[in-house]
Amino acid sequence: MTLTNTPPFVTEALLEEIRSWVVIESPTDDAAAVNRMADKVAADAVAAGTKTTRFPGTNGFGDHLLVTSPWGAEDEPGILLLSHLDTVHGMGTLDGALRYRVEGDVAYGPGIYDMKGGAMLGLAALRHLVRSGATTPLPVRQLFVADEEMGSNTSRALIEQEARRAKFVLVTEPARNGGRIVTARKGTARFDLHITGRASHSGTNHSNGRSAIRELARQVLDIEAMTDYATGLTVNVGVVAGGSRANIVAPTARAEIDMRVPDAAVGDAAMARLMAIRPYDPDVTLVMEGGLNRPAFTKSDDIAQLFEHARTLAAEIGFELEDEATGGGSDGNFTAAMGIPTLDGLGVDGKAAHTHDEQMIVSSLVPRATLLLRLMQTLT
Repeated sequence: MTLTNTPPFVTEALLEEIRSWVVIESPTDDAAAVNRMADKVAADAVAAGTKTTRFPGTNGFGDHLLVTSPWGAEDEPGILLLSHLDTVHGMGTLDGALRYRVEGDVAYGPGIYDMKGGAMLGLAALRHLVRSGATTPLPVRQLFVADEEMGSNTSRALIEQEARRAKFVLVTEPARNGGRIVTARKGTARFDLHITGRASHSGTNHSNGRSAIRELARQVLDIEAMTDYATGLTVNVGVVAGGSRANIVAPTARAEIDMRVPDAAVGDAAMARLMAIRPYDPDVTLVMEGGLNRPAFTKSDDIAQLFEHARTLAAEIGFELEDEATGGGSDGNFTAAMGIPTLDGLGVDGKAAHTHDEQMIVSSLVPRATLLLRLMQTLT
């Protein structure tokens, strides 16, 4: 195919389309809201001439949507773009704490950075190919899931199913720290610790009580002491609760624990240690539930080669591309762990994801969309 040096994208048009996505609020736990977002994406995709397949949501979550290029056989290995339509922001955020607005080179809005901006750029690149009548060496498929911000529990099987017919995976999560893409992510594990003691009156019968809160306090110190910055393991007790009244020895307590692991070896050892904890007080019982949610995403030789290819393309477009590892998880963790070359953080540049200051750099839109397009055109 013939390529020109003129980007086929216009900043104002991309920004307006991202705005049209952002104003459809889509918090993960509101299936109807996420489905309204899926309706919008499906309509945009069909209007562009792509094929779409919708997968009904389960367990109270919204639908997932697969958009497919018109070229390529059903079972032909291709390029998989991974995107999500859900955000962490509750309904009403748009009218209150985080209004959509543009101030100079910065646009604000719920989910604009994580990740409606990047998801839209991926579709814009695919749509350009379809409308121009061009094809690519590999078929292109973009999967939009509904529950990434809550662990992708209802979409993981679909993600892995689509990844099995992918030679490369491109994730439209936002760029990091000035436009860097992600070539490694820590794995994520979540646990719930439940402690049962024995209630008693704290004044008249204190000695008969067995405090679940006291046990929890000792366990929290041990659990957080597992953090080892040298290996990259972090363990965080993020939520604690227990007891009922100040004058009752607490019969129950609980904690929610987040663990981030750099690789399978460190993770397996840490999870085994956590699951093996025992109570200090023999009259108290502990129940630890949970496990690995997202496997570690390590920078393999294939991923390093894919990054070098992307960096060369970026230089041709006119910007320098760097990569980094991050502690946050994404759906790219699943595909990288399957051994499929995966590049993450290919979405828009910006900052402040998951906050009321979430923002996107407007001048990043054309270069990032062009990079996604060039990857589609050149990966073989």
